[in-house]
Amino acid sequence: MELPNLSVIKEISGNDIEFQNSILEIIKTEFPEEVDLFKQNFNSKNYIEASNNVHKIKHKISLLALNNGLQTAADYELALKKANTELHKDFLEVLDKIHVYLYE
Repeated sequence: MELPNLSVIKEISGNDIEFQNSILEIIKTEFPEEVDLFKQNFNSKNYIEASNNVHKIKHKISLLALNNGLQTAADYELALKKANTELHKDFLEVLDKIHVYLYE
């Protein structure tokens, strides 16, 4: 089971703890806002905007080393542009993993 971790952030930062903490704080601040906006757009059936929201969230998924989650997000981003919501449950599971990792 793939779980979020800091391996990518550590690699980017060169083990600079202050830089790692800075990136993590940005993610913690932006992630819930981006998820809320995604959910609003999805629930309004504004799938193009929801796709754009997924695109922004993908960067955080990548930084948290969720390779499978990143693929799910990339596939879902493209699917939403065609109003295809089949991957919605899978994408929400990725978001839940991140939420648990960041806030619990």
